[in-house]
Amino acid sequence: MQPLPSSVLPAGVRARILPGINGLDIHVLEAGFDKKAPAVMLFHGFPEIAYSWRKVLPALAAAGYHAIAPDLRGYGRTTGWSADFDADQIGFRFTNLLRDAIGVLFALGHRTAEAAVGHDFGSSIASYASLARPDIFKRMALMSAPFPGPSSVPFDTAGKPAAPKAPDVHAALGALPRPRKHYQWYQSTREANEEQWHAKQGLHNFLRAYYHYKSADWKANKPYELKGWTAEELAKMPTYYVMDLAEGMAETVAKQMPTPEEIAAAKWLTDDELAVYAGEYERTGFQGGLNWYRARTSGRVTPELEIFTGRTIDQPSTFISGKSDWGNYQSPGALEKMQKSACTNMKEIHMVEGAGHWVQQEQAAEVSRLLIKFLKETNA
Repeated sequence: MQPLPSSVLPAGVRARILPGINGLDIHVLEAGFDKKAPAVMLFHGFPEIAYSWRKVLPALAAAGYHAIAPDLRGYGRTTGWSADFDADQIGFRFTNLLRDAIGVLFALGHRTAEAAVGHDFGSSIASYASLARPDIFKRMALMSAPFPGPSSVPFDTAGKPAAPKAPDVHAALGALPRPRKHYQWYQSTREANEEQWHAKQGLHNFLRAYYHYKSADWKANKPYELKGWTAEELAKMPTYYVMDLAEGMAETVAKQMPTPEEIAAAKWLTDDELAVYAGEYERTGFQGGLNWYRARTSGRVTPELEIFTGRTIDQPSTFISGKSDWGNYQSPGALEKMQKSACTNMKEIHMVEGAGHWVQQEQAAEVSRLLIKFLKETNA
């Protein structure tokens, strides 16, 4: 596997492969290559790759940092993982993903990073990296996915009746007058990869509609706090999060395909830039990224993460997200828990105007400004 060609990268950003890291050959994008410069690690989400940080990397380098964005396990030009649905999913547990991240940082000659920066699913990596190894990751910046704290262990239960089982929200979603299903559980199904990889509208158009639907360009994205994890509340979200029961994701987003005029106006994601994503996913399919959902929805992640019960993230932290991003609220109560209990040193919450879910792409200049400001102002 060859790195991404320089022809698709901004000036000052290079791509290379780091071999032999936790069983992987990891593809990274970098800017500011001096290993004496302080490192900043950036973790992408789904369905993205390291390329999603292309406009932030040069800004961090210009501010004096060695900015590092890997294609995470299951994505892009990182190899060594299995795309077989029936393969063992143990490699996608979060502690192993953290091993990948530390391996990249150390391979590039850094023992610490000034910050772990995560967007979407990458927010989980940044959160647990900061929780587990505060000696390595000195700060934390999350985007689009608040961290509500680690899994808890039941306390003071001896001799007391067992807690009642939580209601089955998935059965309740399916029983609504308009039957629905949660996208994370859909993305964990066997058919999800094929349905998106070989979408009827074509992969390029599938991604175009998906990115548009979750962005500020889709004007109906006006998120707000939900009252709880109930079917009735969850069903208030757009269908990219709570889908119609009988439809797959490609069919869901096809209804929101932007017009040619809307595509031309989306300067944050030109057709040439989208072609980079489409080319990568055309080769790999989506199963690697979908394995992250499977690890979460299967319940295999939760028991392991209980080792962090009661721990807080005490490093300087910030949250930067799009004002039009439902990701801020898709887990009811998470944003409040992040501010009040999970992070004891949360500096600021920024809801960026003119951005939906893809904040670091939709408003790259403002995200870069806020991130650099946070790094400089919290410098020890």
